[in-house]
Amino acid sequence: MTVSVRYMVSDVSAAVAFYRDTLGFTLEQQFGPAMAILSRGEMRLWLAGPLSSAAKPMPDGRAPAPGGWNRIVLEVADLAAMVAALRAQGAVLLNDIVSGPGGSQILVADPSGNVVELFQPR
Repeated sequence: MTVSVRYMVSDVSAAVAFYRDTLGFTLEQQFGPAMAILSRGEMRLWLAGPLSSAAKPMPDGRAPAPGGWNRIVLEVADLAAMVAALRAQGAVLLNDIVSGPGGSQILVADPSGNVVELFQPR
């Protein structure tokens, strides 16, 4: 089963570069500056920019926007190594690594402020 998640982004090209070059996604399709579809394993990530149909205002006037605390979770084999690589690339880390009963995690922001959780299971 493939899971698709849509993130609203302010700059599709910057978001594509972040997910492809930093988090290991594969670019499947890009529709100019409006939208792109990337994949990682069984997940498809739809990045919708300001020119996409998904960015059109709702009937009550609210407009979809990037950011928020809902997030995708990417399992990684070596969280410490991933964090070191992210820091070297200048990525925005929102916290330090935290550990819980199931493993360790850290939150990183994409170029539009959307949150991605990197998780290493115990």
